[in-house]
Amino acid sequence: MAKYDGIIIGAGPNGLVTAGYLAKAGLKILVLEKRFELGGGLCTETVTLPGFIHNTHAVYHSMVDYAPIFADLELEKRYGVKFIHPPLVMAMPFSDGRFLGIYSDVEKTCKSIAQFSKKDADTYREIYKKYDTVMRKVIGPATYIPTMPPIDHIIEMQKTEVGRFVVEVTEKSPKELIDELFENERVRAMMLYTTCMWGLEYDQTGLGFLIPLYINRAANYRLCVGGTHYLGSALSKVIYDNGGLVLTLQNIKRIVVQNGEAKGVEMDDGTIIEADKFVASSLDPEQTFLKLIGEEHLDEDLAASVKGWQWEAESLYVHHMALEKAPQFTAASSDPLLNQAFIYVMGYESDKEFIQHWEAVKKGEIMQSGFNACFCSVLDPKEAPPGYHVGLISEIAPYELKEGGAERWYNYNFKNEHSRMLRETLRRYAPNMTEENVLMEYNTTPLDIENKFWDMKKGGLKQGAYLSLQMGNNRPNEYCSKHRTPIKNFYVNGACTYSGGTVIFGPGYLAANSIAEDLGIKKWWKPVELGEDQTF
Repeated sequence: MAKYDGIIIGAGPNGLVTAGYLAKAGLKILVLEKRFELGGGLCTETVTLPGFIHNTHAVYHSMVDYAPIFADLELEKRYGVKFIHPPLVMAMPFSDGRFLGIYSDVEKTCKSIAQFSKKDADTYREIYKKYDTVMRKVIGPATYIPTMPPIDHIIEMQKTEVGRFVVEVTEKSPKELIDELFENERVRAMMLYTTCMWGLEYDQTGLGFLIPLYINRAANYRLCVGGTHYLGSALSKVIYDNGGLVLTLQNIKRIVVQNGEAKGVEMDDGTIIEADKFVASSLDPEQTFLKLIGEEHLDEDLAASVKGWQWEAESLYVHHMALEKAPQFTAASSDPLLNQAFIYVMGYESDKEFIQHWEAVKKGEIMQSGFNACFCSVLDPKEAPPGYHVGLISEIAPYELKEGGAERWYNYNFKNEHSRMLRETLRRYAPNMTEENVLMEYNTTPLDIENKFWDMKKGGLKQGAYLSLQMGNNRPNEYCSKHRTPIKNFYVNGACTYSGGTVIFGPGYLAANSIAEDLGIKKWWKPVELGEDQTF
């Protein structure tokens, strides 16, 4: 019978991170993954033509400059993981031939905004400085520090200048705050999109602390050189190099619980794999607690909390293209750097048009509207054959369609027509993106996401909606937010736990800390801490 110190279920970003830290601490670690490929959302595939590699899930890496895993696990120094931080990070072209750019250089961003509003340019300069301070001193580090109960959290935040500001903005919706700050409808459109592109609804209150984070990150997204999966592969090498093992194509029947303690896992074929010290799951709450643990091992409150888990109301439709040529944007006549931007936001001429699109998604409707797009090979030539390019269009979309339900996403003709409509919008801004320029396409619908990643129910990207009652000390619930659970030696470390989803590595890192503390293992790494200076 196989036996390990610890078993981790799920080889997504967080599962790999927890395993890497604990394997390096000297534990014998086994990671079990249902899919053929490890990495979860760190997914890069050849889905069109040979030589064209596509990042089919995670593309825009938001926390490379904050996540401790990169230095702790020596991902660049030892494993060759590199990221590109482009000069022009986000760009929003308009039909009149102008564009709004968010650059890594704040003054260049202000100059771009000033085309539309001098007042808005001055406002951006002021808030970027403020939001950067909030990011550096509170939100960034807090992503990798254990959460605390809401009342305790508010009391602590009220003690400092930066903390009081975070509390102040928390109750504001993205639209409310952005309307207060900016006067120009195009500037508001860009800022709304940056705050809502990962599922924070434009009129949602209670999570306003994420607005400074998302506006700050809009100037700081990175692209992983060689494809996003390169990062997942490097994390697996950390595990292997420290005596751990990752097995794919593994079907787990249940987590073995005896006398209230996790003892291992039983596979579909009846094989029992024992865990001497711990078992951890990076799957969603429903799979983890209701399917693998079983309700008979849960108390009423925990079971009720899991059953009440809410999934995201929106997902993504992603159109991948193998291209003969890179796009040439009409608006690049004012700044050629536009053709080398990282993220393009297109199809919105005002904040009202963005809101109209979001409302349609809520109703399950499809309309010709906006999206973000990326042509990775322009920045990283490794992602396409010499002289050729790859591109993607990523559109906020409903899982459940008003006409035909989720099953309609299976309709080949419907998908083809929808992709044609997206390319038509693209051509309004980059006329050389003709049908002849697209050598082959590949489409991923919200239903495809659910089918590919079983813990992304309804095509959700974060293992559960970002709601006030599903964040902080309530993610996934008050019983498990420190990554420990009421079941002895059983831990949770997925995106459904604090500090959340979108490949920020917080849950995996924090779970490793909790497990090490409970097992009395000396941490070879220095845990993240908040600095004493909490002033602007």
